[in-house]
Amino acid sequence: MTRTTPPRPLDVEALFPALAAHRGTTTRLHPRKGSPGMTDSSVGGPMLWPADEPWPVCGEAHTRGRGRRPGDIRRERELWAAARDRGGPDSGLTDDEPALLEELGRGHRVPGLSDTDPLPLVALAQLYRRDVPDLPAGPDGCDLLQVFWCPFDAHGSTRSGMFLDLRWRRSAEVGETLAVPPQPEVVGFDGYLPEPCVLHPEQVVTYPFAGLLPEDLRDRIDAWEEALEEAAEESDDPDEPDPVGYQYDLSIPPGWRAGGFASWHLTDPTAMDCRACGTAMELLITVDSSEWDGGSGSWKPVEEHGLPPHPHAAPTGVVVGRHGELNVFACPADPGHPHRWSIQ
Repeated sequence: MTRTTPPRPLDVEALFPALAAHRGTTTRLHPRKGSPGMTDSSVGGPMLWPADEPWPVCGEAHTRGRGRRPGDIRRERELWAAARDRGGPDSGLTDDEPALLEELGRGHRVPGLSDTDPLPLVALAQLYRRDVPDLPAGPDGCDLLQVFWCPFDAHGSTRSGMFLDLRWRRSAEVGETLAVPPQPEVVGFDGYLPEPCVLHPEQVVTYPFAGLLPEDLRDRIDAWEEALEEAAEESDDPDEPDPVGYQYDLSIPPGWRAGGFASWHLTDPTAMDCRACGTAMELLITVDSSEWDGGSGSWKPVEEHGLPPHPHAAPTGVVVGRHGELNVFACPADPGHPHRWSIQ
């Protein structure tokens, strides 16, 4: 099934014609649970990985031998999904499922695993350029982007950051593929374990984060939003919908996407310049904890009208930070240069 973004609540360029000069596009990936193959673009699906190439690992020193088993996390998700489908008292759980859920929620320890033993990274996503209009070309004509991450928050100077590994490759050159990739025995955080999802890419119009627009244009948008909020506060109609906003309804869509503009709603905008050559970097991919929610409900696909945010808006099982989003940036001058990222 395709996923279609509804028309925006109003024509923002008619209100602010100067925005036309800043218009861009982004590809909403619309991941939904399914059974992707290794030749498909996917989230949490099998990677097109050469059999003779080492699987990526985390070699940074940190605790990695205590956590939850991936199989237990997936089984727990299945039980809750079935319970929600059944509904009824006690969240639809059967008599024996609370005890099973308690057992599945237990942490485990991997004997003999040191803090520096190679830790297989989790396959997060792979994107083929043929499927994603706003995915740029990789280095040397690579057409496939593969994204991995460590399932523990224990990296960097703070010892609480994430670790990403992005790989580009030419898919046509992959011969024999790795049938059974390694996986970590335990993970430190459930949100690092994605559910297998197929993608339904859709290119939509987008505009920059308001704080990055020219000051005079930004001031006019701020004044317009303040007037709408004042009018809403003075209204006596309890059924009147929330006022339309630039940030949440008109500029940057929520959810997983490729290209376009990054949101900086959690922090002030930060210059993302390439540390190898100084070029201003561009948004490569956004990994989001939710596809839509109450604050961005106008972006809910037409085909999913009427569905509640939970669990339908979180099909991947991925959680970034405090249910935020991860923006990964690439150097347009040389896509082979190291990537940078920001959590919002």
